[in-house]
Amino acid sequence: MSQQHSSAGTPTSDAPVATVDQRPDWWRDAVIYQVYPRSFADSNGDGMGDLEGVRSRLPHLRDLGVDAVWLSPFYASPQADAGYDVADYRAVDPMFGTLLDADALIRDAHALGLRIIVDLVPNHSSDQHEWFRRAVAEGPGSPLRDRYHFRQGKGRDGELPPNDWESIFGGPAWTRVTEPDGTPGEWYLHLFAPEQPDFNWDHPAVGDEFRSILRFWLDMGVDGFRIDVAHGLVKADGLPDLGGHDQLKLLGNDVMPFFDQDGVHAIYRQWRTVLDEYAGEQIFVAEAWTPTVERTANYVRPDELHQAFNFQYLGTEWDAEELRTVIDRTLEAMRPVGAPATWVLSNHDVTRHATRFANPPGLGTQIRTAGDRERGLRRARAATLLMLALPGSAYVYQGEELGLPDVVDLPDEVRQDPAYFRGAGQDGFRDGCRVPIPWTREGSSYGFGEGGSWLPQPGAWGELSVEAQTGVPGSTLELYRAALAARRTHPCLGAGDAVEWLPAPEGVLALRRGEFVCVANTTGDPVSVPAYGRVLLASVEPGEPGADGRAVVPADATVWWTTA
Repeated sequence: MSQQHSSAGTPTSDAPVATVDQRPDWWRDAVIYQVYPRSFADSNGDGMGDLEGVRSRLPHLRDLGVDAVWLSPFYASPQADAGYDVADYRAVDPMFGTLLDADALIRDAHALGLRIIVDLVPNHSSDQHEWFRRAVAEGPGSPLRDRYHFRQGKGRDGELPPNDWESIFGGPAWTRVTEPDGTPGEWYLHLFAPEQPDFNWDHPAVGDEFRSILRFWLDMGVDGFRIDVAHGLVKADGLPDLGGHDQLKLLGNDVMPFFDQDGVHAIYRQWRTVLDEYAGEQIFVAEAWTPTVERTANYVRPDELHQAFNFQYLGTEWDAEELRTVIDRTLEAMRPVGAPATWVLSNHDVTRHATRFANPPGLGTQIRTAGDRERGLRRARAATLLMLALPGSAYVYQGEELGLPDVVDLPDEVRQDPAYFRGAGQDGFRDGCRVPIPWTREGSSYGFGEGGSWLPQPGAWGELSVEAQTGVPGSTLELYRAALAARRTHPCLGAGDAVEWLPAPEGVLALRRGEFVCVANTTGDPVSVPAYGRVLLASVEPGEPGADGRAVVPADATVWWTTA
């Protein structure tokens, strides 16, 4: 499958697939860039990003210096939850394009040296999935109902949900169906929206289907899978009540009967055998919210998945002591299973870190106020350099290389996050980090597309665009480009499983990795530290070393030194 594309600077899909990095274990120190397709680039002017738009902007990602691109879902879907409600796992939703577009995107990415990782959603399907539609239509006793969690309700007439579980998006985790004869009938489980019924992974047909789906996309040439809700596939036997838990939170640390059950690991061991059938080094990445980083390590044992998102790090405040604690715990937890640590600061589900760090600590990962924009950007740049200095793999969310803040003042009438309309559970303000990103200074959508954008962009977006920042010394975009180039070439950066902590003033982190030293000042005041050598890169330029051999690291800044 191939198709030509005429955008300047973008190769055609007939280009040879020969330039992807073939290093063994490339993923151990990879920088992986998350693309949220509906908000990245729009090729047809309908206001919605698409695969052809992503394809046209691949040179930006090559020039940025990332190793791989993770695409959020683009499958056929009614879009009740921005594509995380999948109706057909082997089809591209028309709003994003066609399978030919997916094929062309994969080919062009490979020709540019970029790998493609696709999102996979195995915990639940859309309620428009063929299996679920037939299960409802065929009524009680349908074999297809066994592939989901259908149950009789409690109460005299079954009018109460089967248990007290709550949806992540608020309200009961159960919805009652109307049977074919028009009567109220059984209930089905949905940990997320009612349009997202949970699969029953105890049924063998579910496992068979997903192994087939894996092979379909591996045959298309993808380089891996990010597994959505990887911790949620298996539920505790008997679906027991929560009991004393007042409110379910996705980001909480409570042990839940529907999350992080030990049975999920047998599934991933089966999946690993599928992946190992293919030449090359394709990978699995787990979105696994677990109570501790030690529990997260269970997902990346040698015969299971390759990486797991480090949500404990993402949720850490800009505080030296807290950061050092989570860094140490992460490295210690991953070392026994031989997996790389991962580091991430932003994604499509949380407030961008430029806004989180602009606000007082303790507000969590979903914030509704802009805070101090200058302080937030300063800390975000410093946090990025700290993250990229750590051993392992790092994830970058689209637009963070531009220093984009969350859009916290979206009108209620334009919001589309289903959690917002449910009134409980998550705060429902994820739209703020999903506003389409700016490419140019001018235009109705700052280069996103000719037809505007599906969420309104702020008026100041143009000065944050790729065009406005390219080639500008000190811009956030150029900082990211320089950091990723240095990370790729410096022999002491990238893979590894340990850091050496150096003495540092309170509120300051100083770590050494061979001939590389990183100092992060999380305080609001300049600090004096030893000048460890030649400054390689800095989020804010430090003062020149004095006669005493010491340098001043500015407030909320990170400096990289090389001693070679």
